[in-house]
Amino acid sequence: MSAPVGVFDSGVGGLSILQALRARLPDESFIYVADSGHAPYGERSAAFVESRALAVAHFLISQQAKAMVIACNTASEVAAARLRQTHTLPIVAMEPAIKPAVISTRSKVVLVLATGGTLRSEAVARLCQTYGEGVRIVLQACPGLATQVERGELDSAKTQRLLRRFLLPGLEAGADTIVLGCTHYAFLMSGIAALAGPGVQLIEPSEAIARQLVRVMPGAGERQALHRSQNQFYTSGAIDRLTAFLAVIGEPNGQARSLPSLAPATRDSPPPGARARRDG
Repeated sequence: MSAPVGVFDSGVGGLSILQALRARLPDESFIYVADSGHAPYGERSAAFVESRALAVAHFLISQQAKAMVIACNTASEVAAARLRQTHTLPIVAMEPAIKPAVISTRSKVVLVLATGGTLRSEAVARLCQTYGEGVRIVLQACPGLATQVERGELDSAKTQRLLRRFLLPGLEAGADTIVLGCTHYAFLMSGIAALAGPGVQLIEPSEAIARQLVRVMPGAGERQALHRSQNQFYTSGAIDRLTAFLAVIGEPNGQARSLPSLAPATRDSPPPGARARRDG
């Protein structure tokens, strides 16, 4: 296997990002980590999220990862700067797509769906202040919604009730653009679109993240001669749950593995596979 790209999230939500990465870079190998045993990050303290992100990143680099994608808004906000200080490989992070939503809206009302942790972040405050002039940005926390995705309940009655509860206030306020500020919510797009109606645009970040990885990773898109691309899936939660979710999203051959016990990397002990470049 060629040196892989590491991708991680608090759970299964980042698989929506992985799908876009694989579509753009079909010859690359990927290692995905779902830290489902500690999901959702949006309901955890910043110190806890940073500690987990450091530990997962150290594991990915120990597996010779040549680049890393933080497929989680909360982990990106809390830990991206520290990871870039600690490691030298290209790191791509995320933030809610408020800027393109503001550009796209016609009604001048934008609804942002995210976890409470993401909505309380400095990144969201900065984006609203920078791009929000003349636009009403409705910030809607969605407690419990990521957990429904973790359980694989993408269209259950409970999930539909939660979607109605979180969507209707923003829609009634006139929102014609919805930002999916948590990667888990990408797997609920059909339900969100049905409730929102055809005149409402949904914006999620997977394609933008894939383009950014291509920009910052040396040799991105080059065919891996003599190597067959492979995908590995690890979880800190239940293996059978991740395996079942992979089947639901069209990965019937995806074999989940148990994530080893993790300890955070230290800055004075460079991990193997680190590269002399910092990006993302």
